[in-house]
Amino acid sequence: MSATLSPENLHAIFKAYDVRGLVGSQLDEVLTRRIGAAFVQVLGVDKVVVGYDMRPSSPGMAGAFADGAAQAGADVVLIGLASTDQLYFAAGHLEMAGAMFTASHNPAAYNGIKLCKAGAAPVGMESGLKEIRDLVLSGFEPAAGMGGRVGEISSHDVLEAYAAHLLSLAPVAGRPLKVVADAGNGMAGLTAPAVFERLGAGSKGQIELIPMYFELDGTFPNHEANPIEPDNLVDLQKRVLSEGADIGLAFDGDADRCFLVDERGALVSPSTLTALIAARELLRVPGSTIIHNLITSRAVPEIVTELGGTPVRTRVGHSFIKATMAETDAIFGGEHSGHFYFRDFWRADSGMLAALHALAALAESGGTLSELLAEYDRYPMSGEINSTVADQAAVIAELKATYADQPGVTIDELDGMTVAHTDWWFNVRASNTEPLLRLNAEGKDEPTMTAIRDAVLAVIRSDR
Repeated sequence: MSATLSPENLHAIFKAYDVRGLVGSQLDEVLTRRIGAAFVQVLGVDKVVVGYDMRPSSPGMAGAFADGAAQAGADVVLIGLASTDQLYFAAGHLEMAGAMFTASHNPAAYNGIKLCKAGAAPVGMESGLKEIRDLVLSGFEPAAGMGGRVGEISSHDVLEAYAAHLLSLAPVAGRPLKVVADAGNGMAGLTAPAVFERLGAGSKGQIELIPMYFELDGTFPNHEANPIEPDNLVDLQKRVLSEGADIGLAFDGDADRCFLVDERGALVSPSTLTALIAARELLRVPGSTIIHNLITSRAVPEIVTELGGTPVRTRVGHSFIKATMAETDAIFGGEHSGHFYFRDFWRADSGMLAALHALAALAESGGTLSELLAEYDRYPMSGEINSTVADQAAVIAELKATYADQPGVTIDELDGMTVAHTDWWFNVRASNTEPLLRLNAEGKDEPTMTAIRDAVLAVIRSDR
């Protein structure tokens, strides 16, 4: 029996929202075949669409998953190389459950599976993933015709339909733009050309596209495809400046996240982009609900309220965002991690659609990106700061005791602990998978933010 089927391994790689582990030792084709059959069995689906990223192990694992799903009686449509939001598009457009083989921004040694129901509805630990894991744990093994029939496996290319749909949601018109895009050797190297060619990409088109690292390469030879880490954006910042570009776009490995660099080479906070897109969506559908997670800048709910919308605060994580969007019929949701969710995109997240909103707003404006975003960028933030802490609960308890009785302070525990004051706030959350505490802080100005950040870090990192 494959070591990947051990109870210890299965409990380790089935995460809150997906399956993820080291190729070979934790995740292999034997296991993904069984997950494919269990996915069909648990969700009771008869059609599944499957995509995969550029990692060397992805095609084989996707094929094994497809075989297991077919053995369980489902017809399988393979869309081949795809971004995660392209898979979500296929799940919505074709009305099929879906499986995307990717480890997103993780290093080359990893792979994983993101699962969804028809219409791109999320599958997480509380919506089917636990049952899939437990069925695999039981020794379940796919056999021919176990679902009453063996499903058919076919191929279908959705790339052009995906590009057309995105541009129908965020058409770009106005002045021409010079755009540098860094795909990080990830899947934006496939999707960005398909989208931008429709805008007449070229020196005389709407978009003059300057590609960086568009070659699909799951070994990530230039830098990790993780734009939340500033070091991975240095090449893009330099290129924006050297090219005199209007904007820089950075995508993660599976292209479901997007980060911006302005014309000065400065990094743009995802909270600022959240506020910009929220403003655009509220202009289109006045009075709508906008979702933001609890580590997003205080500027986002302020701006949403000022524009007549209803801000709703959620926990961190796509399953919480999507569930709250469904409950409230929210038109848009943003996370400070660079995920952006759209009601008209089956409530799924799309880095490319967020990028198109930024390009559309910039093309319509008469100024630079930094000028366009100035009104949405109100308060300095610390960014997420991780600290290794053996006893996270003890540190959070100490912070609670430190701040609970301070004047004007409120505390909530929606996700970790958020401590808020009129002039500042901070959130500390324990990692689900590592002995880490994650700190995010914001202040009314730079000295205020720095002071609260350093005070909290002093407690987190004190010798115990």
